[in-house]
Amino acid sequence: MTKSFQYVAVLVALGCLFCGCEKQTSPAPVATQEQTPVTGTIVAVGDSLTAGYGLNEADAYPAQLEKKLRAAGYRWRVVNAGISGETSSGALSRVAWVLRLKPDIVILETGANDGLRGIDPQVTKKNIAEIVRILKEQQVTVVLAGMRMVTSMGREYTSAFAAIYPELAKQYDLILIPFFLQGVAGDPGLNQSDGLHPVAGGYRIIADMIYPYVLQAGVKK
Repeated sequence: MTKSFQYVAVLVALGCLFCGCEKQTSPAPVATQEQTPVTGTIVAVGDSLTAGYGLNEADAYPAQLEKKLRAAGYRWRVVNAGISGETSSGALSRVAWVLRLKPDIVILETGANDGLRGIDPQVTKKNIAEIVRILKEQQVTVVLAGMRMVTSMGREYTSAFAAIYPELAKQYDLILIPFFLQGVAGDPGLNQSDGLHPVAGGYRIIADMIYPYVLQAGVKK
């Protein structure tokens, strides 16, 4: 698959985020496994790609990541705190709620809806920076999920948008996932029939990709 095709595919994959639920409320926290003694808590914050739009909770990447951790002997809980259609402003508005879940690690996947709405990348960057600042003040380790914007937004915009994530990672010394949809975007076999959202197999790839980053973030037995 060529890079140009992958980026076009991202348009399709991200379009679902913009068209998703616009309600900016905080859902009840969902633990992806039975409540058992745990060593630590990871909270997955994001939009429909985190929420697992169109799938059972057990098929979304947070549940699959927890299953992978447990299988390797890490007794960590992964909470799915994704909201479809959420922007970086919405994510910022619920940081206090996220902190009530007492996370040790937050996987932060946000900003795609901002880009599809043409929001100034500097506004998105400022929102994400403030989220990161608040979390780090509370000694929460942040794993930042990078995102790319579609080429139809123009070269200048897409370049500015893509730069948000590595710049913030460098500024705040964050663990960076270069591209959240790596290996999944644009593959019909890894996405639902709408061609927009990953199927369980697609989320399995995402969970496998994220796994070493959370280990780097400090997951311990």
